[in-house]
Amino acid sequence: MSAVTVLFFATLRDKAGVAQTQLELPAGADVAAFKQTLFAKFPQLAAHAGAMLVAVNKEYAFDADPVPDGAEIALFPPVSGGSGDDVPTHFTITEDALDLNAMLASITLPTTGAACFFSGMVRGETHRTIPHQTQHLVYEAYVPMAEAKMQQVAAEIRQRWPQVEGIAIAQRIGTLLPGTPTVLIACTAGHRDSGVFEAARYGIDRLKEIVPIWKKEFGPNGGEWVEGEYLPTQTDKQA
Repeated sequence: MSAVTVLFFATLRDKAGVAQTQLELPAGADVAAFKQTLFAKFPQLAAHAGAMLVAVNKEYAFDADPVPDGAEIALFPPVSGGSGDDVPTHFTITEDALDLNAMLASITLPTTGAACFFSGMVRGETHRTIPHQTQHLVYEAYVPMAEAKMQQVAAEIRQRWPQVEGIAIAQRIGTLLPGTPTVLIACTAGHRDSGVFEAARYGIDRLKEIVPIWKKEFGPNGGEWVEGEYLPTQTDKQA
């Protein structure tokens, strides 16, 4: 037998009724066997199997992947959801206010002549899909894995746009009111035609696919977790 630690996030934590548990698995168990043991203990989670993401030791895992003894297994819904001095890369997950000027300074080099930012913020009113009002959002993250996946996003950006010099990704967590910036993506380069616009857009889109961060939206009728639709595959594992 092998022992594993299971962490629950967002909707799955609400359904399980706990944030963490321990499970005993047969020796040599894979993720599929883990799920069988999990659903035996938490049958209410079986209905969410199709949209439940699994990470083993902070990397996405799939049914045929082995589960090592002593592994940390994180369960969550679809996310909502540095190198050397020559290529500065910075990641931040914080409850503090996001500082655009400090972020820019951290990725500016003597050769930098262009910077592109994307900033997401809390909407007080939503008119797309079902119109509604938002009183506040609560963001949470599986921080160790989120930091690793931010590094992966940066590596993917550099592979696609090698002229990008600096990359910074910052995510705010905790309770945030309408008008508050929640995320910042910044890319710098020598010139504006180097791919910085496309790289910043790719960064926010990719963050919402693979970085484990979720939000719970509170309005006049109470709170509800906002889940994404993207389900990672083997290709989303970090090389």
